[in-house]
Amino acid sequence: MMLRPLLALLACVALFGLAAGCANYQLGTAGKLAFTTLYVEPATTKILLPQAQAIIGTQVRDAFLRDNRVTLVNSPEAADATLSMEITDYRREVATQRRDDTGLARKFTLTLGVRCTLKDRRAGKDLFTNREITVRRDAYTDSGQKLPSGISVSDQLQAEYQALPLLADALADKVAHAVLDVW
Repeated sequence: MMLRPLLALLACVALFGLAAGCANYQLGTAGKLAFTTLYVEPATTKILLPQAQAIIGTQVRDAFLRDNRVTLVNSPEAADATLSMEITDYRREVATQRRDDTGLARKFTLTLGVRCTLKDRRAGKDLFTNREITVRRDAYTDSGQKLPSGISVSDQLQAEYQALPLLADALADKVAHAVLDVW
């Protein structure tokens, strides 16, 4: 009989503790950014990777639009800060080889890297300079198709072409975090 009032008291204490713990919770980050508007310059490149500049630039802008902590503007003059990106690295490394022919790869690890600089236009200083950001993704190249002569067809170029937007999306998320995380 004494058990019911004791359980009710424990339930009230637990509910009060839960309410007190949630009272100060807020969504998002508490840090304040040093800028509210951002201009993302078109990406430049030091490597030969066709169409990469447009894909990376679009994905980076989309990442900032999804996050919604800053407003993107169309000119550097209208921005509190500017972000410049230089594509510095794109390479493939053999990750898995075929059992029947070790000269042919079945899977490549693709690496895409950029060097970013974020400038505060109002203060006239760099918030960070030449920050290296790199992402990796696997590309599978063996379709299992065979030519009439019995030779397997490799889909390396197609696999890399399909992986580039995925690499750019992962890179865009990392760039957005580098810019928007309060340091």
